[in-house]
Amino acid sequence: MDIEELEPRKKKPEPKNLEAMGVEELEAYRAELEAELARVKAEIEGKKAYLAGAGAFFKS
Repeated sequence: MDIEELEPRKKKPEPKNLEAMGVEELEAYRAELEAELARVKAEIEGKKAYLAGAGAFFKS
């Protein structure tokens, strides 16, 4: 058994209570989420490019 199997799994964060937020707060929160989504998309594209490069290297 691996030591990592004994550690507790990470819990998903609780969703924010959007009803308690005002319009400006919601817009700021939305901007944060969009920025994070752009960061995730960029990371995915970088990893895809890396995999494609590695695949091309080993096929030749």
